[in-house]
Amino acid sequence: MTQDEIRPAVAADVPAVRRVTDAAYRPFIARIGLVPVPMRADHAADVAAGKVFVTGQPVTGLVVVEARGDHLFLDSIAVHPDAHGRGVGRRLLHFVDAHARALGLPEVRLYTNALMTENRKIYPRYGYELVERRMDGPYDRLHYRKRLDPVT
Repeated sequence: MTQDEIRPAVAADVPAVRRVTDAAYRPFIARIGLVPVPMRADHAADVAAGKVFVTGQPVTGLVVVEARGDHLFLDSIAVHPDAHGRGVGRRLLHFVDAHARALGLPEVRLYTNALMTENRKIYPRYGYELVERRMDGPYDRLHYRKRLDPVT
């Protein structure tokens, strides 16, 4: 595997998935006053279900995705802080688009906490449009979608 390759996670990757997710989301705990949902995820179950894709040796980034009826849901994207600025997040977002297309799904959807202000700048740069803002329990979430061009 090359450093830039993105592959399905396997059981042996679960500790790395947990480590990268925790490192990526931990800084937001103080800001939002809650533990971000990805830090509470059952990483072993997500990996076993084929929802997790990783990159790097050791793992420096990952996405958790789920195919739904009419879209691919991007449940989580995490890049270890030590790998920021190396294009890991960009490669992962492009992978998500390609994965959705390969599954025949016309769009990608995601949400982010409104207080994760960095994401409000990042996602629109990659073609995501804000659909709505709503409270989901204690979480103030911004819901985005990206409509994909059909494969020609």
